[in-house]
Amino acid sequence: MTDTEDATPIVTPAPLSDRRRWLALAVLCTAFFMGVLDSTSVYSALPSIAGDLDFSAAGVQWVITAYGVTVGGLLLLGGRVADLMGRRKVFMAAVTLFAAASLVCGAAWSGEVLIAGRAAQGIGAAFMTPAGLSILMTLFPDGPERNKALGIWGGLGGVGATAGLLLGGVLTDWLGWAWTFFINVPVCVAVLGASLVLLPESRRTGSRNFDLAGAVTITTALVLLLFSLFTIADVGWRASNAIGYVVIAIVLLVLFVAIERRSAAPLIPPRVLRSGALVAGNGVVFVSGIAVDGLLIVVTMYAQDVLGYSAVEFGLTMAVMTVLSVVGVLVGQHVVTRIGFGPVAVGGMVLIGVGCLLLTRISAAGGFDDLLLGLLVFGPGMGAAFVAAQIAALSGVAPQDSGLASGIEETSFAIGSTFGVALVSAFAVSRTERLLDAGADAMHARVEGFQFAIGMTAGVALLGVLAALTLLRRPSGVRRA
Repeated sequence: MTDTEDATPIVTPAPLSDRRRWLALAVLCTAFFMGVLDSTSVYSALPSIAGDLDFSAAGVQWVITAYGVTVGGLLLLGGRVADLMGRRKVFMAAVTLFAAASLVCGAAWSGEVLIAGRAAQGIGAAFMTPAGLSILMTLFPDGPERNKALGIWGGLGGVGATAGLLLGGVLTDWLGWAWTFFINVPVCVAVLGASLVLLPESRRTGSRNFDLAGAVTITTALVLLLFSLFTIADVGWRASNAIGYVVIAIVLLVLFVAIERRSAAPLIPPRVLRSGALVAGNGVVFVSGIAVDGLLIVVTMYAQDVLGYSAVEFGLTMAVMTVLSVVGVLVGQHVVTRIGFGPVAVGGMVLIGVGCLLLTRISAAGGFDDLLLGLLVFGPGMGAAFVAAQIAALSGVAPQDSGLASGIEETSFAIGSTFGVALVSAFAVSRTERLLDAGADAMHARVEGFQFAIGMTAGVALLGVLAALTLLRRPSGVRRA
């Protein structure tokens, strides 16, 4: 296998002043926050969308699926294209696409138009996120400042997910569901204007050979895999077509490996995978995604179906966890700078597991108190584990590979989170159905199904601890301020 691009030079701008760098970070984080916000705000609007556009109960889920599949399936490609074509150029093109797609979604006159618009939004987000993250990596060198910048980036991601639930409910109630999409447009315009002034350009010079066969193969495999996971989450393991898609995706992944071994300019150069920290960090990111989104889908169903919370009430409940996750991110990045990412990742995954175990105490006659203690422990663990794993996955990456490394990290989380939702939902439904068949009360069966699924999530967190332990043996690149 060849790796001819190692010595390819990079066009980089002159160093920016500290003030310009942090202003540029604000621009990048605004775009990232908007993408995360849009992934959850639409949940609160789904009933109104279904009523206005005559969606069936199953059909309206495509509003979620179309976005999730395109984002997760194209992140890896988006990161590599940013490396080759220019990070600022790709970032701004993606923001423009996201704005145009948001206009289409808000003005949609049919379900088909809305789904197409959501898919286009997903494409925009899939290129915007890794391009933005790779620009962050070029602005801030490895060490304390990059760790701080990544902490801000990760903290905003956590806030955006919860804020989306709240904002979606408020906008839908006050202005109509279309404004959950229209609100993106002025934000995108502001980001584009600021990008022209603040963001530097950087890209690989010389040969821009592109591994088209590898790109098509891996993108198709990821799209099929994510689509199958969304299907399993919706209808359970009995979805035979979903299992078929998984098999095809696995075959394509094997084919991708074979293509990469023979490519003169592979999509994923072997030098990238020689980084033990990158591989181990992505392992923790993947497992964190399973645990975090697996738990959140169960807590969501419990709060809304058993406790009867509205979308706004649920968003306010989850704000407790969100605030503490941001604390975990900010403290975590600081501790990583002092002692390395391994101990922080291990500690974070332990807290995630303990939080899950505490949340198995939920009951049919319970309330907010049943959720509070578990969320108080889970939140900081989630923030610490994620930021430590993200720093590990992006540490020591060569400048020409920063977009690719960002795409790999974001893809790991996207697949992990989608797999977590599918896995945990399937376990909850399976357990509930077995209890119902045995003659159990419907509410009791449903709650016990939730308890069983949360317990499985605690088991996944244990796997995360084992993955994080491998980071203890990796050079942390700790730099003391």
